[in-house]
Amino acid sequence: MKKILAVLAAAGVAAGTLAAAPVAGAVSATGPAGYTPPPISWGPCQSASLKNAGAECGFLVVPMDHDQPSGAKVQVAVSRIKHKSAQYQGVMLVNPGGPGGSGLGLSTLGKYVPNHAGEAYDWIGFDPRGVGSSKPAVTCDGNYFSSDRPPYVPATPQLERTWLAKTEGYAKACAKNGAILDHVKTTDVAQDMDSLRVALGEKQINYYGFSYGTYLGQVYSTLYPGHVRRMVLDGNVDPRKVWYQANLDQDVAFDRNIKIYFDWLAKYDSVYHLGNTGAEVEKLWYDQQKKLERTPAGGVIGGDEWTDVFLQAGYYVFGWEDMAKAFDGWVHRGDWQTLKKLYDESNPPGDDNGYAVYSAVQCTDVQWPANWHRWRLDTWKTYFRAPFETWGNTWFNAPCLNWPAKPGKPVEVDGGDVGGILLISEELDAATPYEGSLEVRKLFPNSSLISAPGGTTHAGSLSGVACVDDKVADYLATGALPKRTPGNHSDARCEPVPPPVPAGASDQAQQKSDTPALARLPRF
Repeated sequence: MKKILAVLAAAGVAAGTLAAAPVAGAVSATGPAGYTPPPISWGPCQSASLKNAGAECGFLVVPMDHDQPSGAKVQVAVSRIKHKSAQYQGVMLVNPGGPGGSGLGLSTLGKYVPNHAGEAYDWIGFDPRGVGSSKPAVTCDGNYFSSDRPPYVPATPQLERTWLAKTEGYAKACAKNGAILDHVKTTDVAQDMDSLRVALGEKQINYYGFSYGTYLGQVYSTLYPGHVRRMVLDGNVDPRKVWYQANLDQDVAFDRNIKIYFDWLAKYDSVYHLGNTGAEVEKLWYDQQKKLERTPAGGVIGGDEWTDVFLQAGYYVFGWEDMAKAFDGWVHRGDWQTLKKLYDESNPPGDDNGYAVYSAVQCTDVQWPANWHRWRLDTWKTYFRAPFETWGNTWFNAPCLNWPAKPGKPVEVDGGDVGGILLISEELDAATPYEGSLEVRKLFPNSSLISAPGGTTHAGSLSGVACVDDKVADYLATGALPKRTPGNHSDARCEPVPPPVPAGASDQAQQKSDTPALARLPRF
């Protein structure tokens, strides 16, 4: 669906304070293949939120093909909010994930770091090549996610053929983007980041990556270990599994998390009246899915759209109340408009840029299985134990079967030459299962991992959980990390982002919710 620095000398460093300090020795003042980008011409931003934050914007000019630095160019949209502290600690590049997520607005992230620790950095947001305001922007078919699509689960051969034709049609539509499709791999974006380092006049970068942005950080630091100073990776991709197996693993994890959400709905049955147990809520949810497959609500919300609306509950706790109100409104009052609003928020009508870039990156980072029979077998095997979104996820990725650009080979991630970086993960993260963070911790022997047992929120740092956010602030301020301990586990444990307590909840439900999160949520 939807890593990193130079080795730190251990001598003289206190336990638990592995600092990601600047490395000794020469650091390249040119970018990939010796390319030196022109200076960024900074000016006003178009975004009102960036303007209000005092950001400035511009474009980084880089080769479309970094192996042909004198050839065609692309423009990467960049924003910057300068440091406010007298003690300047360098630039902080930010990536939100995706792939395909717009990061231009994330130069504002520094204000969310506690204790003013973010004020020592120039925060740099950017839209990776092909995304958003970067030029050219990749797009294929803006109406691909139009409402009332064929049911995800191919219960008949005809449904399977329909989806295969639909996904092949999308891949063919993407061919109109031309040469850039061969140059949107994670390695291309990592090379752009190093050109951005040069354009900003820096020997090293700091980096904050969420979700897929953690894999981008892994790749960048493998390619340029001496160019990384400090790095925070939240919601870590397992580099062994990009991208086919990673998606199958997600299917199982999202099925687990939607059951956790159904349990939460049952706990607040006094508010939503959807069932007294998670099993009752689950049965009602699947009954409504079948009903909508037969007769789409308003002619636009079918079973697929119903699934996609609630998929967000598996990612984060932040929208649980909104989805609960939509579920309640549909079941008890026939309100489908709220469902459509939630669906459109995740799938903006007429805009497929994020999905187009997602596909372009994932389909070319690595060779996917070329035989559809392999996909079918693996999907059915997974579906029988995890039905919630397995087939939807397969069709989401199926354009890779016919993608009009050649795949590359993934970088073998190696953090052995990388200093102390900070890893973060909630232990029931579905999008990037916790096993991935443990693997990244192994690959980066100087890293330290913060985990949140029982938490289901994906890449949720800087969301107000003091235990996590204060450790991020300490690291950005001084380079101090939680003490790394022997074994295959996290180095510090914090409470997860707490589930919401809906207005009008009974006193008993409120009491349950006030139980400390670490005691309340773990299931494994």
